[in-house]
Amino acid sequence: MIDLTGRHIFIAGGGRGIGAAAARKASEAGAKVSINYISAGGAAAKLVSEIEATGGRAFAVQADISKDGEVEVAMDEAVSRLGPLDGLVVSAGIFEGLPIEEMTADFWDRTMAINLRGTFLAVRAAVKHLRAAKRGGSLVIYSSTAGQRGSAVYSAYATSKAAQIMFMRSMALELAPDAIRVNCIAPAWTETEMVSEKIDEIGRQSVASAFPLGRIGLPDDVAGATCFLLSDLAGFITGATLTVDGGMDMRG
Repeated sequence: MIDLTGRHIFIAGGGRGIGAAAARKASEAGAKVSINYISAGGAAAKLVSEIEATGGRAFAVQADISKDGEVEVAMDEAVSRLGPLDGLVVSAGIFEGLPIEEMTADFWDRTMAINLRGTFLAVRAAVKHLRAAKRGGSLVIYSSTAGQRGSAVYSAYATSKAAQIMFMRSMALELAPDAIRVNCIAPAWTETEMVSEKIDEIGRQSVASAFPLGRIGLPDDVAGATCFLLSDLAGFITGATLTVDGGMDMRG
């Protein structure tokens, strides 16, 4: 059984989708969760209420993690509310695509700012707290299978996700002496607000049939893997990318 009792996990982009599922599952495992959001304040507040109603502890805090300084302030406040930090989940991101001849520099920069710069800033802020606590920790970054194999029309997104993986590997090496583990999760299509419109456009049955397991991924599929990597069960795992894709990668 996964046990996160008493640990404080900060979830960047935890108001909706996979991040929200990770917050719920981490709370079920005994963690205190800080739920960071950019604009989904209502969803984050509702999630806090749900967690508290089941006896858990949660705190919602607004910050745009792509803006230098904001996530540091948010994390400082979270630590003052729920105690020293033990882990970080980076779920915040955007999924947008354009053919190369239609892509503007602003489009490219926006993707990199939210998906990659935001990851860097959130990790930097978390490391400050984890090193201060001197009890190790676990960082989990949500990449994507697109970052492993590329994606036509979604080249900016795929590039940002591939860069996350290399950043994770570099951080795993740098932070290992502090007993801070750093890993990625690479989901394939997962049923969230961010991609549901695209799934409908392609056709749900068509998307589901691409998975050897015969269904589209669910947020809880990724959330379970997240809690494993946050826990002591994964205590000897760092610098790894855990693919959560229902076997899709086997089909190329």
